[in-house]
Amino acid sequence: MFQKNMLSVAILAAGKGTRMESSLPKVLHKISGKSLLQRVIDSCDELNPDQIFVITGHKSKEVQNSIPNNKKIHFVVQEPQSGTGHAIQVLCKEINKNEGKLLVLNGDVPLINPKTLKRLLKLYDSKDTDVSLISTRKKNPHGYGRVFLKGDFIEKIVEEKDCNNQERLITLINAGIYCFNWGNLSKIIKNLQNNNIQKEIYLTDAITLLRNPLSLEVKDNGELQGINNRIELSKCEESIQNLIKEKHMLNGVTFINKASCTVSEEAEIGRDVIIEANTHIRGRTKIYSHCTIGPNTFIENSNVGLHCDISNSTVYDSQIMDHIKIGPYSHIRPNSKISSYCKIGNFVEIKNSHLEEQSKVNHLSYIGDSFIGSSTNIGAGTITANFDGQKKHQTKIGKNSSIGANTVFVAPINLGKSVTTGAGSVITKDSKDNSLAISRTKQVNIENWKRKKS
Repeated sequence: MFQKNMLSVAILAAGKGTRMESSLPKVLHKISGKSLLQRVIDSCDELNPDQIFVITGHKSKEVQNSIPNNKKIHFVVQEPQSGTGHAIQVLCKEINKNEGKLLVLNGDVPLINPKTLKRLLKLYDSKDTDVSLISTRKKNPHGYGRVFLKGDFIEKIVEEKDCNNQERLITLINAGIYCFNWGNLSKIIKNLQNNNIQKEIYLTDAITLLRNPLSLEVKDNGELQGINNRIELSKCEESIQNLIKEKHMLNGVTFINKASCTVSEEAEIGRDVIIEANTHIRGRTKIYSHCTIGPNTFIENSNVGLHCDISNSTVYDSQIMDHIKIGPYSHIRPNSKISSYCKIGNFVEIKNSHLEEQSKVNHLSYIGDSFIGSSTNIGAGTITANFDGQKKHQTKIGKNSSIGANTVFVAPINLGKSVTTGAGSVITKDSKDNSLAISRTKQVNIENWKRKKS
């Protein structure tokens, strides 16, 4: 039975993208941490399509493997890549039921707004037409197909290389986004030929073979920008970063130097947070209110609590509680939890460790696979030697302990509460509560000693 309201999406993602000068397929280049193709797929979420077809070609397996499993997404391989019309010819052959609406998108137009796509679908649904497409006006339309109107309908579309001098003066261009009556499109798609300068089969040639083709003219605000080279990729990155940062600024976040910072779309930032210059917030990071982050700081997939100060440091996949000072030049590695009122100072590395409240690691230390009790002070140069050559082992230090400078813990080690270690000690045995652990040789001074000459 013909399903008039069924919505299918075809995403054209087969091209090589030679102008990107890259071994990576063009649609896998990223903007704000997400591939161009994934962004186009995400733009369809609000439309709730019944099925999505991703038409691949160049490095097809690599493109397919980049997309998480989704029952709605199906892959169609276009070989050879002979133009946009050929891509839809291949799709129509591969799919038995060409029913309902077919929305055609480009895998290299990553900023298309779902609201614009809804407008296109609404225009299609409200009129007696076989196709509606998005157009826009450009002061410099070079490189784009020109749209020629006759009354309310599209008379024809002529690609840039096939335009004559008079046709090139037209500023209304084709954005390459279409909504077709898939059934009627499939009846004429096989008739398309490559009678053009590029010897490609153009999807635009289908427009004149369908009933009442309509144009939805959209103001060019950046969402229709296609990406063909690194310059255009950079422009899209800048565009999306401006939108993200302006949203946070309107919600009470201060950027000291907005242009030098980047923020992921998934990040959440509370009110009265100050983001200093050259700070980058990635992934699903959440920063609560009244923090100062940066300068020169990188945070990814981490939670940062209230009233924290993180300077010149990196934080990955970790939990930072309230009232914590980190940096400068600290490195918080994955699976770390820093409890409230702790201090992590200069040139300190924390990895897969839990520090309880009010503990301090002020200078030049490595704390890995460790549990540090509350109100414990770790002296400068302390190292938890957690790796025996085969396995990682844990160091446990009880609360209210005082660890002397340049202490080395050869894990596994378990220290009780209120333990003190002597500076320069190598600790290899467990210590009980309220004990002093010292492991170092007695100093010997040899007078009148001269070094042998080589």
